Amino acid sequence: MVTTKNRLNISLPRDVDNALSELSRRDKMPRATKAADLLRTALELEEDVQLGVIASERAHTNRSLFVSHEKVWKRK
Repeated sequence: MVTTKNRLNISLPRDVDNALSELSRRDKMPRATKAADLLRTALELEEDVQLGVIASERAHTNRSLFVSHEKVWKRK
């Protein structure tokens, strides 16, 4: 069967494999689908952390520019 999805072959520690099996059973979905959902969530969390780091660094520079709420949302 041809698919447009990329495949990833990984080895899981037994505890992670067991947790994945339990979660997929609980949510009534295939293990691969649950693994993809969990990976997507982890990537979103990682992105949030990195954006937080960038925002924190930006907030501590003299080049930071404050723009008021009113100016941002001012209608033209």
